[in-house]
Amino acid sequence: MSTRKQIHIGATGLTLLLVAFVFAVIVSNQLFKGVRFDLTENALYTLSDGTRRIVRDIDEPINLYFVYSDKATEGIPTLRDYAGRVREMLEEIADASRGNVRLSIIDPLPFSEDEDRAAQFGLQGAQIGLTPDPVYLGLAGTNGIGDEEAIAFFQPDREASLEYDIAKLISTLANPDRTVIGLVSAVSMAGQFNPQMQQAEQPWVAYQQAGQLFEIRDLGTSFESIPEDIGLLWIVQPKGLSSTTQYAIDQFVMRGGKALIFVDPVATVDAVQGQGMPPTGQPSDLPLLFEGWGIEFDATEVVADAQLALTVNSAFGNRPARHYGYLGITGDLVSAVDIVTMELTALNAAMAGRFGVADDSELTFEPLVTSSTNSTTMPASRFAFLPDPTELQRDFDAGGEALTIAARVTGTLQSAFPDGKPAPAATPDTDPAPETDPEDLQDHAGESLEPANLIIVADVDMLSDPMWVQVQSFFGQQIANAFAGNGAFLVNALENLAGSSDLIAVRSRGSYARPFTKVNELRIEAEARFLETQQRLEQELADTEQRLGELQASRDDTGSLLLSDEQQAEIDRFISQRASIRKELRAVQRGLDQDIDDLGTRLKVINIGLVPLLLTLGTLLVVWRRKRRDTV
Repeated sequence: MSTRKQIHIGATGLTLLLVAFVFAVIVSNQLFKGVRFDLTENALYTLSDGTRRIVRDIDEPINLYFVYSDKATEGIPTLRDYAGRVREMLEEIADASRGNVRLSIIDPLPFSEDEDRAAQFGLQGAQIGLTPDPVYLGLAGTNGIGDEEAIAFFQPDREASLEYDIAKLISTLANPDRTVIGLVSAVSMAGQFNPQMQQAEQPWVAYQQAGQLFEIRDLGTSFESIPEDIGLLWIVQPKGLSSTTQYAIDQFVMRGGKALIFVDPVATVDAVQGQGMPPTGQPSDLPLLFEGWGIEFDATEVVADAQLALTVNSAFGNRPARHYGYLGITGDLVSAVDIVTMELTALNAAMAGRFGVADDSELTFEPLVTSSTNSTTMPASRFAFLPDPTELQRDFDAGGEALTIAARVTGTLQSAFPDGKPAPAATPDTDPAPETDPEDLQDHAGESLEPANLIIVADVDMLSDPMWVQVQSFFGQQIANAFAGNGAFLVNALENLAGSSDLIAVRSRGSYARPFTKVNELRIEAEARFLETQQRLEQELADTEQRLGELQASRDDTGSLLLSDEQQAEIDRFISQRASIRKELRAVQRGLDQDIDDLGTRLKVINIGLVPLLLTLGTLLVVWRRKRRDTV
């Protein structure tokens, strides 16, 4: 065969191979269109079922505008990575919507029409780093009737709630009507006239914030039915509700209604002035409902926590003291996976109770806020009149268990009224209560028609202004400065429960950033050792002070200011021991640094030395086997 003919055959083969490759690509794109494999640890690129249902059930198309300064972020790789993450999430949502979500990508160059449009949407350009132009990274959406919603700027530290934020924006545009919240409260959060001060009290800031987002309708505390347009019940300090009122709440929940419930063993905002006695906080409970639903709550117990105790002004001696009933709850004691609490770093509570579920309950009980393990419960009566909070410390015995102060309860609930609507209670002026009307049984729901979703909180005081916000008057305008996340907790809970069941199902996701978990573990272990040594030092100091006091009291010359030999010896012993303990503290800190350095050294040896060595050996092994095969 001639050389020319061989070249011709080779060229023909390459052409046919190229055509076959192009054909295979086209066929695979059609056959496997939309097929993806998410191999990330937290399924970062897989939409939740709730988001898929939201975008597929949209009646009219939603337009989304992803406004991202691609050119202005060329020198900011971390922000570009996160922008890519947001864009991929939006593209995944648009693809899953089957045309219900239309996505447009906009790069708002300076002084362009796109930048003007971004400003009209309410999006914010931020000056980041040394970039001369503002950086946009936001999302705007519109629906068919002209409503607009926007996420002004995608904060990278909110990555875990990225899918929820986008799904919430879409859900709001798809369902633009404001949710009507039914308020059931024995305390006046909306403000009322104070006869003692002869002036009107301002509404609670928490109530005002909720009113900006929802339509709040006061249902009172005595009713037999709940209007059909109520989308969510907000129950606060339900004190002495009748069985018929509790039945109305029960049936609302059985028929798919959501509820946010605040009860309290000692509600200081609902204090009663006794004759010759200081005001006493009142308890609240839903005994029929909680027992019937399998939720455990004891209105006679208060959570006391030695680790979280806040310092308050004591009436005893007019000095500050740590109060084991006032809790400053830190971020590590709130759920990091529930969208309601995942970003909260601090909550304040006062004389809170605790929740649990019955042993035979099939409900899903997810703690949202807990005490520390250095906590226990005490009788509520001990907190009724407590001039000296330090009395709580005398017989305090920690149970070693974190107690649940707030929780989410989901699942199938059994009605707390298995026999149907209760008969109205008889009064002294009427005949005995009539029996239940058979017609009421026909409308009775014996169990929840769809999985229930409740958020229950064992503290009412946390909603009051003094617990979380400082209100100041600025030229006649009330300015609220929050020092705790109580208000954010309330708004998050209301927004979450007021959304559709699909939106509630969208929880926080993982982060594509991979933290140094081993380093964090080493740091936590070292901090635990440091704290243990520090507590030992503090205990030694307390013991020495007590010993010095005993020696001073036992002296005959009690008026003398000079130290006795025993007192001087005790002080010298403590000074010597304190120096030794401080040396241990420094050793613990140095040990932490050394452990981290050793870990870093091992990683460097593996990455720089071991991995290349293994690759080299593997390559040499392959070459040796080929040569051996060619020789044979």
